[in-house]
Amino acid sequence: MADVLVIGGGPAGLTAALFAAKNGLEAAVFDTDGTWMHKAHLFNYPGIGSIDGSVYIETLRDQVADFGVERHQGTEVTDVSADGDGFVVDAGGESHEADYVVLATGANRDLAESLGCDFDGDVVDVDVTMETSVENAYATGAMVRAEEWQAVISAGDGAAAALNILSEEKGEHYHDFDVPADADELFGSLVEE
Repeated sequence: MADVLVIGGGPAGLTAALFAAKNGLEAAVFDTDGTWMHKAHLFNYPGIGSIDGSVYIETLRDQVADFGVERHQGTEVTDVSADGDGFVVDAGGESHEADYVVLATGANRDLAESLGCDFDGDVVDVDVTMETSVENAYATGAMVRAEEWQAVISAGDGAAAALNILSEEKGEHYHDFDVPADADELFGSLVEE
């Protein structure tokens, strides 16, 4: 059983998985590879001069894999349901359980509807932490925004969802802020002597 199941492998979903796994939660991502990033070229993403959207997604996938995120590439989720204190996700003929679910399926809001999330017009209604009306279920990116779709916004939504999950799990407001010593510990010395 994972702590967090993320449905969608675009910037929002992968960011949610990254923040969760980087901070000690077990996370899994279900990714049909239908992200709009394959049609994009980013030159407005802070810190990135210019990068093809597919290259960006591959970099993010590698990054989440490095932190131990279980990736179900090419696996479509057919159902998500609340089950007691957690969630059950049906995908690829198997059921997966978790305490939290993050919906990051772009403008496809079908799973949010079947889960019973409240809507505000055509978009999923969320609070500032990206939590839906269903406790411990989060929605991100294009699901919660009417025509305001952009990779940076989506990644920020995914980060907000993961930080709220981490705050819930840790029992206090959680801050994901690394310093050079953290990177040195994780990756080895980044500065050549």
